[in-house]
Amino acid sequence: MRQGESRTNTLLLRTPEGVEFALLLASPVSRFLAWLVDCACILAASGTVQKIVSSLSSWNQELAQASLVLLYFAIGIGYGIACEWFWRGQTLGKRLLRLRVMDSEGLHLRFSQVVVRNLLRFVDALPVFYLVGGAVCFWSGRSQRLGDIAANTIVIRQPIVAEPDSAAWMQGKYNSLLEQRHLAARLRQRVSPALAAAGLEALVRRDQLDPRARLELFGKLAERFRELVEYPAEVTEQMSDEQYVRNVVEVLYRRGDRG
Repeated sequence: MRQGESRTNTLLLRTPEGVEFALLLASPVSRFLAWLVDCACILAASGTVQKIVSSLSSWNQELAQASLVLLYFAIGIGYGIACEWFWRGQTLGKRLLRLRVMDSEGLHLRFSQVVVRNLLRFVDALPVFYLVGGAVCFWSGRSQRLGDIAANTIVIRQPIVAEPDSAAWMQGKYNSLLEQRHLAARLRQRVSPALAAAGLEALVRRDQLDPRARLELFGKLAERFRELVEYPAEVTEQMSDEQYVRNVVEVLYRRGDRG
């Protein structure tokens, strides 16, 4: 996907067929507030660990001190890595502020990217209160700190919006993908927010595309979804690419069916 950036702190992702959707970039202030929440969580966890390890000091004080240093490092780095990987780009602070880490190209966030951006927190935090990272984030065109630049990630803001009414564009059609509940759950887990938004945007704007461009667009979207989760052939046979994308998007956005 091609990218474009506006001066309103918005990142635009465009497909070759001209379908465009916008991502709101998180501001340095909102990221700092999320970091304060995460710091409180880390300090709480570190305090608990300190109480546990302090019992070792009566046996071996040097071992207790070395264990504390290693555990502080593991908690400080491991907290961000674990949360952002298992919660798809979010920590507790980011959840409260409705922020999310994602690949800067709109692709699925990789584990290596999560590790790199968190390992470089020590550099961004220099000399105090994330001054280096905050300065880079403020002057960066995409509000990226050094860890984001190295990992090729961005942090977006997810405003509160009403979920789309799938019935309006599904027109009551039967969706065979919903019957495969384990695969539907895997699909929700693996599809990135940007890719889900691209599928929904394509359906909303389908009538604005000429037939050839629409065919190519839905073909590429369907191929991308199939790469993430493979459904049995008997479930998807005789299903057009556009219908396949419709069914996938309904799986991703459908209310009350998370079983």
